[in-house]
Amino acid sequence: MSGKTAKNHTAEPGLKKVLGRWDALAIGVGAMIGFGWVVLTGDWITTAGPFGATLAMLVGGGIMAVVGLTYAELVAAMPKAGGEHNYLLRAMGARWSFAGSWAIVGGYIAIVAFEAVALPKSVLYLFPELSQIRLWEIAGSEVYLTWALVGVAGAIAITWINIRGIKTAGVVQAFVVLFLFVIGAMLLAGAFTGGESRNMEPFFENGVAGFFGVMIVVPFMFVGFDVIPQSAEECDIAPRKIGKYVVISVLIATAWYVGIILATASGMGASALSGSELATADAMGALFNSEIMSKVLIAGGIAGILTSWNSLLMGASRLMYAMASSGMLPRWFAYLHPKHRTPSHALLFIGGLSILAPFFGTAMLGWLVDSGSPSIVIAYLLVGVAFLILRQREPQMQRPLCVGGAGNGGKVIGVLSVVFCAGLISLYLPGMPAAIGWQPWLLFAAWWILGMAFLLRVPRGIAPGEFAEEELLQKLSIRQQAKLGATGPDAAATRRASAPHDSRTRLKG
Repeated sequence: MSGKTAKNHTAEPGLKKVLGRWDALAIGVGAMIGFGWVVLTGDWITTAGPFGATLAMLVGGGIMAVVGLTYAELVAAMPKAGGEHNYLLRAMGARWSFAGSWAIVGGYIAIVAFEAVALPKSVLYLFPELSQIRLWEIAGSEVYLTWALVGVAGAIAITWINIRGIKTAGVVQAFVVLFLFVIGAMLLAGAFTGGESRNMEPFFENGVAGFFGVMIVVPFMFVGFDVIPQSAEECDIAPRKIGKYVVISVLIATAWYVGIILATASGMGASALSGSELATADAMGALFNSEIMSKVLIAGGIAGILTSWNSLLMGASRLMYAMASSGMLPRWFAYLHPKHRTPSHALLFIGGLSILAPFFGTAMLGWLVDSGSPSIVIAYLLVGVAFLILRQREPQMQRPLCVGGAGNGGKVIGVLSVVFCAGLISLYLPGMPAAIGWQPWLLFAAWWILGMAFLLRVPRGIAPGEFAEEELLQKLSIRQQAKLGATGPDAAATRRASAPHDSRTRLKG
């Protein structure tokens, strides 16, 4: 029996297969290229120097490409909505599947909320008088009603587009990513015609410390390639190609960050960059000797916000849909819109959270990034473990894309993915270069405490394997029938009458 039969045993039509290859690439690349390249590039250059920052991004992109290879094989083998949820369920069982899924959902939601705050922050650069009607102050950040409403409007628009259908969202994504790339091409053209190599000196800063100072942002800057697996069930593409697009999207994002670093450094010296709040925008203005071009680049930054926001909302909603379909979350999250066949309840839930985010001010930006990043890397690590388990336990499993070959090459890739992710996780711990503050840890703990309430509802003893989801649904159904029977006048008779209907045979029907 297939997973889709279990998820839709009410005979409802499922998710629509409407995404083409360009849609898939735009979703993956757009998710990774958000707003960080506008606000953080100057910090990277002053921390490690232009060549040091470039090297850090190349190494970081290489690490994410290795992680992406494990995803590529798994999504080609299991092209279902929910990505990590399916891989961990088959390799490690229900509770590990919940842990990995909950981790990546938390990271996605954190970044969706981040984008809802980043949008009014960037619009403020274009319209300095935007902040009107002061509401309150949070952690030194003043919140204004008109400023917050820009984020609210963005949240409503992005959520509405996604409810209308993933094809609509994909088309919007493709056009916005194209616009983003046009802005990037303009910046590179400016670097070639107006940039100066002496602005890039010194090429390296702060040695190893500077290198790792840039490396710590890698999980945040590259999160999003894994959105392609989340929407795999809606891709009208051969499974093997879906896997390839995961890795291609990582390589494109790496090239983007390297190009942005070098172009920005050529436009402004290190001393000028250190005093700039939006260094990339100021460098664009310097390269073309025009303040208007600075604002043009900010428009590109806004495009990056929208692409990342759109993709991660898409990914988070599909993962919540998959978790609810297998009984790990309330069934309410598995509801599909009757016309558009999108997980509208999950989209409304995440969209509602992003509507609230701007009212907490810009202090939330750093907290959201820092609280979500560890969860994201935890999920990546678990996927690497699942990859190795399935290589060992199911060597005959159908793999349309077998990375590294069928021998030890693939296992080496899996081991490297696990080791790299463990190394990244260690950077966030107290005493390490990327140690995060107490506020992000509080948000992190709150998310996982909430997750424990759902985790404890997942039955024990669900054996990993091809039919793990069906067995999970069966146990949950028996438990529910037992509860209903226990409240009736003849509990034992009710349980005996309902038991035969909760077998796997019923699920196959």
